[in-house]
Amino acid sequence: MGRNKSGFCVALEQLVLTMESPERTAEFLQRGGSRLINESELINKLREGRVLRVKFGVDPTSPDLHLGHSVNLFKLRQFQDLGHLAVLIIGDFTTMVGDPSGRSTMRPMLTREQVMANAETYKAQAFKLLDPARTEIVFNSEWLGKMNYLDVIRLNSRVTLQQMLQREDFKARMDRSLPVFLHELQYPILQGWDSVMIRADVELGGTDQLFNIMVGRELQKEEGQSQQVACLQPILEGLDGVQKMSKSLHNYVGICDAPKEMFGKLMSISDVLMARYYEVLFGEVVPAIHPMEAKKQLASRIVEQFHDLPAAEAALEEFNLQFGKRDLDSVALPTITAAELGDDLISAVVNAFSKGFGIVKSRSDARRLVEQGSVQWRGEKITDTKARITFAAGEILKLDKTRAVRVI
Repeated sequence: MGRNKSGFCVALEQLVLTMESPERTAEFLQRGGSRLINESELINKLREGRVLRVKFGVDPTSPDLHLGHSVNLFKLRQFQDLGHLAVLIIGDFTTMVGDPSGRSTMRPMLTREQVMANAETYKAQAFKLLDPARTEIVFNSEWLGKMNYLDVIRLNSRVTLQQMLQREDFKARMDRSLPVFLHELQYPILQGWDSVMIRADVELGGTDQLFNIMVGRELQKEEGQSQQVACLQPILEGLDGVQKMSKSLHNYVGICDAPKEMFGKLMSISDVLMARYYEVLFGEVVPAIHPMEAKKQLASRIVEQFHDLPAAEAALEEFNLQFGKRDLDSVALPTITAAELGDDLISAVVNAFSKGFGIVKSRSDARRLVEQGSVQWRGEKITDTKARITFAAGEILKLDKTRAVRVI
């Protein structure tokens, strides 16, 4: 069974599925933790034998996408490989409103200039996964930006305040006496109207998007359209294995990260999180091999996807040289001055992660690394959290199994 560039062992299987029952196709599409609402509706749509319009919207809140965003893009590619059309909505209008989904505070409202600068990079990044020949890209300002105030009032008249306040994130805020701003109530309605305008058969989104997708279903029903099926993807945890992958939390793998950086980040995750990434990104279980080798395979496949095979092979080779053979003197490492490290070990670990890798570690995180024997200086483990060290230029401070910095 061949494996396509998106990392799924699906080429032959998808060909078979298009010739067999819609039930098998629906089952296949739910791998990796995906959930359909509801499955029977998707099966009925598949039985019609037509190309489905599969919607996924992204709000360009920052210039770059990360692996958390790619979960939906991987699933969208699966639909494409089954012969369906991906409709990628760039939310240049909705970004200026701000999606409140899963947030305990209001999302900052961006300017038009900020949004368009971010949007410029999104298409190229999306096509690292999607097939351009089966992708339709639209900007939702094409219809939302043309509405006048009366159009907005009429659209609002289709949804009740009681419906909006059933959102779990809104209810949680009100229970804690935190504000819910009126413009935030508009977001689900605007996202729902996108589904009407593109006549979506399926909408992809994280589990936190369920409410927004359901609003789209209701608006489609009022417009006499066939209602879209929600295809919900699990939320991918970040490198810390706890919180949602996010650039603001510094726990992300950017799909535009350099191959070496991407590989190194993925090698730093726990074995438990590795199993989660195999499941969510590839719909697979961890191979029955040594965990370190399984993690190398995971990192190699992801680097190959977003760069190419030579880049993946080079990243693996350098990782093996740097950490497998422990020949740190002969490889390029992030650099930091002795002054930036400080002279107490805990501060040094915190500063090395921040300066060398852009990763925020608390002092308690650093203390745990020291206590478990991960931190090495001059090739020796240091487990005394109160140690004070005079760092010398040219020497190496090893922070954990996959990261080290060179003192300059």
